[in-house]
Amino acid sequence: MIDIGEQLNEHDPAPHRAPAPPPIVHSPPSGGPSLVHPIEPDRQRLEAGAETFRMLADPTRLHILWLLTQNPSDVGTLVAATGAHRTAVSQHLAKLRFSGLVSTRKIARNVEYSIVDGHLTRLIREGMNHADHRVSGEPAHE
Repeated sequence: MIDIGEQLNEHDPAPHRAPAPPPIVHSPPSGGPSLVHPIEPDRQRLEAGAETFRMLADPTRLHILWLLTQNPSDVGTLVAATGAHRTAVSQHLAKLRFSGLVSTRKIARNVEYSIVDGHLTRLIREGMNHADHRVSGEPAHE
Protein backbone atom coordinates (compact mmCIF):
# COMPACT_ATOMS: atom_id res chain seq x y z
CA MET A 1 0.00 0.00 0.00
CA ILE A 2 1.31 3.49 -0.85
CA ASP A 3 1.26 6.30 1.66
CA ILE A 4 -0.59 9.44 0.54
CA GLY A 5 2.73 11.33 0.35
CA GLU A 6 4.31 8.71 -1.96
CA GLN A 7 4.17 8.53 -5.74
CA LEU A 8 5.09 5.61 -7.99
CA ASN A 9 7.07 5.88 -11.16
CA GLU A 10 6.45 2.86 -13.40
CA HIS A 11 10.18 2.68 -14.31
CA ASP A 12 11.37 2.92 -10.71
CA PRO A 13 10.06 0.30 -8.29
CA ALA A 14 10.86 2.43 -5.20
CA PRO A 15 8.20 4.95 -4.16
CA HIS A 16 9.24 8.62 -3.89
CA ARG A 17 8.04 11.04 -1.26
CA ALA A 18 6.32 14.20 -2.39
CA PRO A 19 8.01 17.41 -1.23
CA ALA A 20 7.20 18.32 2.36
CA PRO A 21 4.54 20.99 2.76
CA PRO A 22 5.62 24.36 4.16
CA PRO A 23 5.64 24.53 7.97
CA ILE A 24 2.45 25.57 9.66
CA VAL A 25 2.84 28.78 11.63
CA HIS A 26 0.57 28.89 14.65
CA SER A 27 -0.65 32.25 15.85
CA PRO A 28 -2.05 32.49 19.33
CA PRO A 29 -5.85 32.75 19.39
CA SER A 30 -5.71 36.22 20.95
CA GLY A 31 -3.47 37.56 18.20
CA GLY A 32 -0.88 38.37 20.91
CA PRO A 33 2.72 37.19 21.20
CA SER A 34 3.53 33.50 20.83
CA LEU A 35 5.95 31.31 22.75
CA VAL A 36 6.94 29.21 19.73
CA HIS A 37 7.95 30.42 16.28
CA PRO A 38 8.10 27.23 14.16
CA ILE A 39 9.63 28.76 11.05
CA GLU A 40 13.09 28.27 9.64
CA PRO A 41 15.06 31.42 10.44
CA ASP A 42 16.04 33.70 7.58
CA ARG A 43 19.27 35.71 7.46
CA GLN A 44 17.82 38.64 9.41
CA ARG A 45 16.64 36.38 12.24
CA LEU A 46 19.97 34.50 12.32
CA GLU A 47 21.84 37.81 12.62
CA ALA A 48 19.52 38.98 15.40
CA GLY A 49 19.98 35.67 17.22
CA ALA A 50 23.76 35.82 16.85
CA GLU A 51 23.78 39.36 18.24
CA THR A 52 21.79 38.19 21.26
CA PHE A 53 24.25 35.34 21.88
CA ARG A 54 27.18 37.77 21.52
CA MET A 55 25.68 39.88 24.28
CA LEU A 56 25.42 36.77 26.50
CA ALA A 57 29.08 35.83 25.89
CA ASP A 58 30.54 37.99 28.68
CA PRO A 59 30.38 36.39 32.18
CA THR A 60 29.65 39.66 33.99
CA ARG A 61 26.94 40.62 31.49
CA LEU A 62 25.45 37.13 31.75
CA HIS A 63 25.48 37.41 35.55
CA ILE A 64 23.67 40.77 35.32
CA LEU A 65 21.08 39.30 32.97
CA TRP A 66 20.61 36.26 35.20
CA LEU A 67 20.03 38.57 38.18
CA LEU A 68 17.49 40.52 36.12
CA THR A 69 15.61 37.28 35.40
CA GLN A 70 15.01 37.10 39.16
CA ASN A 71 13.88 40.71 39.68
CA PRO A 72 14.23 44.14 38.10
CA SER A 73 17.15 45.94 39.78
CA ASP A 74 19.02 49.20 39.95
CA VAL A 75 22.76 49.65 39.37
CA GLY A 76 23.63 49.60 43.07
CA THR A 77 21.87 46.28 43.63
CA LEU A 78 23.59 44.76 40.58
CA VAL A 79 27.01 46.05 41.73
CA ALA A 80 26.52 44.46 45.15
CA ALA A 81 25.30 41.16 43.68
CA THR A 82 28.01 40.80 41.01
CA GLY A 83 30.95 42.23 42.92
CA ALA A 84 31.91 44.15 39.78
CA HIS A 85 32.87 47.82 39.77
CA ARG A 86 30.02 50.29 39.34
CA THR A 87 31.58 51.63 36.12
CA ALA A 88 31.75 48.13 34.62
CA VAL A 89 28.14 47.33 35.56
CA SER A 90 26.98 50.64 34.11
CA GLN A 91 28.84 49.97 30.85
CA HIS A 92 27.39 46.46 30.58
CA LEU A 93 23.89 47.81 31.22
CA ALA A 94 24.38 50.47 28.54
CA LYS A 95 25.36 47.75 26.01
CA LEU A 96 22.41 45.59 27.02
CA ARG A 97 20.05 48.54 26.73
CA PHE A 98 21.49 49.60 23.37
CA SER A 99 21.10 46.03 22.07
CA GLY A 100 17.46 45.95 23.20
CA LEU A 101 17.84 43.19 25.80
CA VAL A 102 16.99 45.30 28.84
CA SER A 103 14.64 48.19 29.42
CA THR A 104 14.65 50.92 32.03
CA ARG A 105 12.10 52.57 34.25
CA LYS A 106 12.73 55.63 36.39
CA ILE A 107 11.61 55.22 40.00
CA ALA A 108 12.18 58.39 42.03
CA ARG A 109 15.93 59.02 41.72
CA ASN A 110 16.84 55.49 40.62
CA VAL A 111 16.74 53.74 37.27
CA GLU A 112 15.43 50.19 37.40
CA TYR A 113 16.58 47.71 34.75
CA SER A 114 14.59 44.69 33.60
CA ILE A 115 14.69 41.95 30.96
CA VAL A 116 12.62 42.87 27.89
CA ASP A 117 10.73 39.60 27.40
CA GLY A 118 10.04 36.04 28.45
CA HIS A 119 12.00 34.54 25.55
CA LEU A 120 15.21 36.10 26.84
CA THR A 121 14.41 35.13 30.44
CA ARG A 122 13.91 31.50 29.44
CA LEU A 123 17.06 31.54 27.26
CA ILE A 124 19.21 32.80 30.13
CA ARG A 125 17.72 30.39 32.66
CA GLU A 126 18.09 27.41 30.34
CA GLY A 127 21.65 28.44 29.46
CA MET A 128 22.56 28.58 33.13
CA ASN A 129 20.81 25.24 33.78
CA HIS A 130 22.88 23.77 30.95
CA ALA A 131 26.05 25.28 32.49
CA ASP A 132 25.12 23.79 35.86
CA HIS A 133 24.87 20.33 34.29
CA ARG A 134 28.28 20.75 32.66
CA VAL A 135 29.93 21.94 35.88
CA SER A 136 28.19 19.54 38.28
CA GLY A 137 28.32 16.49 35.99
CA GLU A 138 24.58 15.96 36.36
CA PRO A 139 23.33 13.92 33.37
CA ALA A 140 21.58 15.71 30.52
CA HIS A 141 17.81 15.45 30.20
CA GLU A 142 14.95 16.83 28.13
